Amino acid sequence: MRAKKSLGQNFLVDPNIQRKIVDAVEPESADTVVEIGPGHGALTDHLAGRAPRLVAVELDDALAGALEARFADRAGVTVVNRDVLEWKPGDTPAPGRLRVVGNIPYNITSPILFRLLEWRPLPERIILMVQREVADRLTAPAGDRAYGALTVGVRSVATVERLFHVGRGAFRPVPNVDSTVIRLDPRPALEVEEAERLRSLTRAAFGLRRKQLQKILRTATGYGLEAGDAEAVLEEVGLRPQDRPEVLDPDMFLKLA
Repeated sequence: MRAKKSLGQNFLVDPNIQRKIVDAVEPESADTVVEIGPGHGALTDHLAGRAPRLVAVELDDALAGALEARFADRAGVTVVNRDVLEWKPGDTPAPGRLRVVGNIPYNITSPILFRLLEWRPLPERIILMVQREVADRLTAPAGDRAYGALTVGVRSVATVERLFHVGRGAFRPVPNVDSTVIRLDPRPALEVEEAERLRSLTRAAFGLRRKQLQKILRTATGYGLEAGDAEAVLEEVGLRPQDRPEVLDPDMFLKLA
């Protein structure tokens, strides 16, 4: 089956990379592994022999049908023909802790990331193939040019680690970008109101990332503080009025929010 550009399909064909990704998942006997976008089943083949329970979520109807037929006799393997942005673990009940793995479409990386971090229960571990530029943004330190709202939004609720680089030749068709496999270990989730406050602040701050924090708190939509109030808020959390958003690490953004 030809890759569909509309679905952002680039199939991973390098068996060594496939094995390295599955090794990073480290499925244990109490785990249910959710695979996002299994495609032709390259990772699925490796996972089916190691994960006690495997749920493969595939949007493409033809690919999902082929996977269902191929793994029909494999106990513990369930193929779900759904959009992962609309599916949640409770829709296909499975016991044990959740671990997630996937070679995901690069055009919807951010929505998938935030969707996974909203799942309840939270996954124990998430292993994803992402565009190298996205990995740079997710792992960037405060003050780095790549550091921004995506960094803060993800790292406020998960630790992120870059595992290894994957060259373009590992895919068919060959993509126009380089790739990186990352590992996320989610932390206890924020309360709904905390998460909303953090999102509002990071959007406002990085929408005006070259401005001083005092200026942002005085002028950004939803804040509009008087100068004295803005300074008092910043002083309370140990920040200076002239500090800029890019110097705040995720924990400081949480504190300020």
